[in-house]
Formats: sequence, structure tokens, C-alpha cells
Amino acid sequence: MELTTAFGLALKNLRKQRELTQEDFSTVSSRTYLSTLERGQKTPTIEKLEQLAGVLEVHPVTLLMAAYLQKERKRNGRALLNRLQGELELLGLDD
Repeated sequence: MELTTAFGLALKNLRKQRELTQEDFSTVSSRTYLSTLERGQKTPTIEKLEQLAGVLEVHPVTLLMAAYLQKERKRNGRALLNRLQGELELLGLDD
């Protein structure tokens, strides 16, 4: 699955799980733009990712992680979290 498609599915799933409408994102995005994101036709900037995550009340990394789990068709987030923790430790960014 393409990353843009996976991101769109993750965004839509999180939005629906939070019982939000596309209109609920009107402070950060138009409904049309959100729809193109959810259909995998566009990709957000880092700033837009942060804004979308803010409306969803999740950390932007959560949204990205959901997209990558969708892309890889995996449901084991623990393995990905362990990998990320190890990589952050190697970079000296995890205490």
C-alpha cells in the first residue's frame, strides 16, 4: 500500500474513532483538503500534520505510526515502538 493511501486511512480511522466530522477540522483545514488527504491524493506538511493531530488530540507521531502500521498491514504497534525506542537510544535521545 502506498504511504499516502495509508496515511489517509489512518487519518480517517482516527477521525471516526474520535467521532469527528471533516467540518470539525475547519480551524486547520478545509473539508475539501481533508477529503483529499483521506483519499490519499495529497500529503500534509509537517506543520499541517501537527495541526491535524491537535484536532484529533493525539501526538503527531501517533498519526504517523498509525499510517505506517496501515501501510505495512501490521497491527503489532509494540514491535514498532520497540524499534523506535532502540533507534532513539542509539541517537542518545531516550533517557
